[in-house]
Amino acid sequence: MDRRNFLQASGSATTALLLSSLEAIASANPPKSNMNNNFKLRLLATNWGFEGTLDAYCAKVKKEGYDGIEIWWPMEKKDQDTLFTALKKHELEVGFLCAGSDSNYQKHFDQFVQMVDAAAHESIQRPLYINCHSGKDYFSYEQGKTFMDHTTALAKSTGIKICHETHRSRLLYAAPVARYYIENNPDLRITFDVSHWCNVHESLLEDQPETLDMTLNRVDHIHARIGHAEGPQVNDPRAPEWEQAVKAHVTWWDKVVELKKQKGDTLTVLTEFGPPDYMPTLPYTRKPLADQWAVNVYMMQLLRNRYPA
Repeated sequence: MDRRNFLQASGSATTALLLSSLEAIASANPPKSNMNNNFKLRLLATNWGFEGTLDAYCAKVKKEGYDGIEIWWPMEKKDQDTLFTALKKHELEVGFLCAGSDSNYQKHFDQFVQMVDAAAHESIQRPLYINCHSGKDYFSYEQGKTFMDHTTALAKSTGIKICHETHRSRLLYAAPVARYYIENNPDLRITFDVSHWCNVHESLLEDQPETLDMTLNRVDHIHARIGHAEGPQVNDPRAPEWEQAVKAHVTWWDKVVELKKQKGDTLTVLTEFGPPDYMPTLPYTRKPLADQWAVNVYMMQLLRNRYPA
């Protein structure tokens, strides 16, 4: 066999092996549980990196088969009107992102309260959830707890799920820090973006199973991005070199789905592979190594197939 034929044959074999592996992950449903028929899965798209109008974005989201979108709560009335018009036109559900931005604790907290209260009380369309980018990683525990206390009261008064994201630079930036918050805040609910923790701890968290179990019991919302020991986002989850990272994340998500099925609860999931510079790029040209939109749609389809509801 000459070199060209050898490479073609090797490439075909690798592609077949990769497709087989991906199909196995997507189609192999988790173990059967005592499923409550009220369980629902809602899959949402991110507008992060989308270049175009909000209407064009919503149209594309609907066409791909998503249930809705996750988007930052718009503070301006005109932006709210644009958003709610697009949501109604394309029959999409919505989850809101909220945060503060100032480095000063009190200013940051005030900004956060203003945004999260508006998202809960002023939205024309009831959100599926509110996802909080809460605080800063250098805020003290006592300062961080004020965010938890405020959202706990707000969630109870409105009935809206309000979750705090496991996100670098935020309050829950690391697994042991999040564990302390969980142990001391019984009503804390989590947006599980474990890709950040993989990066922070330079591992697939094999040495922190107890903390992961505690966290998974608090999860109401998932950000479905695949992280690895050296970064928060693999270049392409379809590539065979990331199989172990993909399997680790899916195993964690399986546990959340199992809990939601037993309770008959709704689980919301955002496919959140990001654009450059989250997406690795080639030097000089900064050409992304994969198609962000295609990767997110792939993740949506994988989750839809794995967790039928």
